[in-house]
Amino acid sequence: MSAQVSSIDELKTTPWAGGKSPFNVEYGKMMMWFFLLSDAFTFSSLLIAYGALRFSSSTWPAADLIFQSVPGMIDHGAPLVFVGLMTFILIMSSVTMVLAVEAGHRMAKKEVVGWMIATIIGGFMFLGCQALEWTHLHHEGFWWGSIPHELGEYFRKDEAVSVTSTHQFANLFFTITGFHGFHVFSGVVINIIITINVLAGTYEKRGSYLMVEKVGLYWHFVDLVWVFVFTFFYLV
Repeated sequence: MSAQVSSIDELKTTPWAGGKSPFNVEYGKMMMWFFLLSDAFTFSSLLIAYGALRFSSSTWPAADLIFQSVPGMIDHGAPLVFVGLMTFILIMSSVTMVLAVEAGHRMAKKEVVGWMIATIIGGFMFLGCQALEWTHLHHEGFWWGSIPHELGEYFRKDEAVSVTSTHQFANLFFTITGFHGFHVFSGVVINIIITINVLAGTYEKRGSYLMVEKVGLYWHFVDLVWVFVFTFFYLV
């Protein structure tokens, strides 16, 4: 009998016993990782589809010919300058999110609020830049299913082939950057909600700013995805 009781006690102390994570990771954080993994598969599918079309085509639009403008300032002659600014803004917002998480570990409420607000501002700035870019491209005739005729003529004399490839580029560009923009917008909304909770003292009462860290994981994921989107569409 005593041997049986001893075995039960040993079982309760093992890593796989009920109520204790075998990976020493909080449940909510683990679920966030699962969500990000599934989302990564979605973005990967879209980018793989783009890559397959891109490298199976003998002609493809050159990014430095399409993205030459700085909306409201320069119409042509500044290739990839504006998207470089967008990328810098998003990366800096990831830095401020890191600082917010670090402040949360120190239970520094005011610092958490400040860095979260900076992250939200960075997210809004990125979305504003993307809206400007889309508006300008649409004004120039670059949209879902269409691309300026002069660009199509540039890529190849065979108009049927150039029209096919340029339309594929336009469709995938707006679909994938739009999908990413939706993620950024969702992240901004979530960050606002978390910031309100921080101001209300919700996490201070719990004794942990773990929610800030979970949201930080999502925000860093969004930034990382943009690096791949930027590489595929603007550089390759």
